[in-house]
Amino acid sequence: MYYYVMPSHDIRRNLATEEYLMYNRDFDEPLVLFYYEEPSIIVGRNQNTQEEINQKYIDEHGIVVTRRRSGGGAVYHDLGNLCFSFVLDTKDAKFGDFKSFVSPIIDALHEMGVTDAEVSGRNDMLVDGKKFSGSAMFKHGSKIFAHGTLMLDVDIDIVTNALNVPADKIASKGIKSVRSRVTNLKPYLDAKYRDIDVPDFRDNLLRHMFKVDDLAEIKAHEVNISADEEAKIEKIYQDVYNNWDWVYGASPAFTVKKRQHFDSGTIDARLNVENGIIKQLTFFGDFFGPEEASQLADRLTGIRYDRSSIQAVLVTVDLQQYFLGISEEQVLDLLA
Repeated sequence: MYYYVMPSHDIRRNLATEEYLMYNRDFDEPLVLFYYEEPSIIVGRNQNTQEEINQKYIDEHGIVVTRRRSGGGAVYHDLGNLCFSFVLDTKDAKFGDFKSFVSPIIDALHEMGVTDAEVSGRNDMLVDGKKFSGSAMFKHGSKIFAHGTLMLDVDIDIVTNALNVPADKIASKGIKSVRSRVTNLKPYLDAKYRDIDVPDFRDNLLRHMFKVDDLAEIKAHEVNISADEEAKIEKIYQDVYNNWDWVYGASPAFTVKKRQHFDSGTIDARLNVENGIIKQLTFFGDFFGPEEASQLADRLTGIRYDRSSIQAVLVTVDLQQYFLGISEEQVLDLLA
């Protein structure tokens, strides 16, 4: 087995590194990657990003959003979460066989005191009936990678808020996440591991997986990345994981219905969005204004469906001509 500990705490760069190694390196044994990052949400390949996240909360708290190549549901990461990834040749692995992929992790957790840790359902790991890990899988050519999360000490309150879409629902054909009861691993570890942080947790997993007492013993199994390869990883980072078109624009077509009553009237907005772009917008309601609201709808049609793009249009018009007595901030909050 080979291993690589990613130095970055940016999920986008870590996914780019994972992709580069899978696409461009050949290994005669399985490769395991470990990484952890600043607060971020990663949506599955076939999901509608806007439907999975609370965009306003994410913007207010500076949470990074990206999309991965693999399927499955949306997950929240922070510095209390350890991510892992296994890369194997298809002759040694079967797509969808999550249990075999994550068995080294389960075995290591058992040795660290989490004796009830188990693989459950399609792609989750549980302890005491609660989820501490979700996994996803992707195939490219003759290789498969399976990556997942290990919630050591994640801020679960943020998980609840960041992945909680407000009630004015989006209807789409994207694959929706299934919310489960979640827990952190820390309370289930042996007492000697209770004060462990994520880097120590990672190193303990490596020692258990390689059956060594000192990581220096497995230095020959560590993957090195050259400066030239780093430049190629940077390109993947910019072209894919830090690219709005990939993160939001790749979402399935969807319809947004937003309705709110203000002191000066009710606005009911219906939006059709394709590839992250507003294709159609209609305003209904009992609001007042000297000009037709359809004129504003025309101005907003064809732009990205995100808060900053909508705001850039709203600041150029006199909204009192369309929605008398309703402020720009109120209209912005309604639409985005």
